[in-house]
Amino acid sequence: QVQLVESGGGLVQAGGSLRASCAASGLTFSYYAMGWFRQAPGKEREFVAAIARSGANSLYADSVKGRFTISRDNAKNTVYLQMNSLKPEDTATYYCAADFKTTTVSATADDYDYWGQGTQVTVSS
Repeated sequence: QVQLVESGGGLVQAGGSLRASCAASGLTFSYYAMGWFRQAPGKEREFVAAIARSGANSLYADSVKGRFTISRDNAKNTVYLQMNSLKPEDTATYYCAADFKTTTVSATADDYDYWGQGTQVTVSS
């Protein structure tokens, strides 16, 4: 049974930082590209960042480029999202996802096979 469990969300003031983690189990983690998506109330889910199986390649949404960093530790079956210079518009539920098919990285939600339950990030102004 595949499980993706996010943690590390919380409440932070604008300009602050958070690090979200996603621990995977029930799959061969190094076979999967990993991604982070987010969804704010009343809005559609949007791509945030993705990282290739080896960690050699990554991709970011323009809205977070230069502020967020995605990384992974294949020995720990964990992917991270370091979020710096947070803005109120970053407030959302953040989901991690695992993609078996893509050989590099993908920003397309439909490419992902497994999803976590989400962690809430709230940025106050």
